[in-house]
Amino acid sequence: MPKKQGGNRNKRDKQSNFAKLSIFQPNKNRFKKSCPLSVKGAPKIDYKNIKLLKRYMSENGKILPSRITNVSQKKQRELSLSIKRARNLALL
Repeated sequence: MPKKQGGNRNKRDKQSNFAKLSIFQPNKNRFKKSCPLSVKGAPKIDYKNIKLLKRYMSENGKILPSRITNVSQKKQRELSLSIKRARNLALL
């Protein structure tokens, strides 16, 4: 029984399907999460508010990234500055 030459075509089809499922394509089903510090009635970021600052720090004392905490870029900068100030004053 002779070999089929259509085997190469299947490999190309698989590669093209793989290219279609790229991880860099935007996912339209995902929804944007809002910043917990930008909503109405959110607490003000201050170096004296230790309870708030501890929520955005790991157990080791490192500042958690905004992709985990869903904090906006502007608020993340304020948060990291407040945490650093509190560390300098030995509040944390």
